[in-house]
Amino acid sequence: MEDEEEEKEYMIEDAEANADNKEFMLQALKDKATWVLAYASDKLHADKDLMLKAVSQDGQILYYASKELRDDKDVVMAAVQNKWLIVKYASRRLRGDIDIAKCVLNQNLNSKIYLTDEILKNPEIQEILNPKEENQQ
Repeated sequence: MEDEEEEKEYMIEDAEANADNKEFMLQALKDKATWVLAYASDKLHADKDLMLKAVSQDGQILYYASKELRDDKDVVMAAVQNKWLIVKYASRRLRGDIDIAKCVLNQNLNSKIYLTDEILKNPEIQEILNPKEENQQ
């Protein structure tokens, strides 16, 4: 007999069968099986508490979040702090947010391709992108 406490294995069939079961999804997160959330229902993909926990652990899960949560600053910030590249799945509004922009740019300057033109013109963002220009004045 396998010792279930050691490491729980999740099967796709179980994930599909529990697509609307928040407790199952929370347990999967505790067990570091974030992939299971890809099979969560639309209702759970719109559950801020669940998705905030998920993206904090694996930013990639933002891809599955509801449109509303991809426009929720708390959820997006938690996701991009975990994985900057996931900013490409954030709403346009948040790809133009100063805090989100600073967070991703401080991790990787290549993230600028996902940010809005408006935010890239912001003086604080310009300072991150072109730090030497500050001394030329």
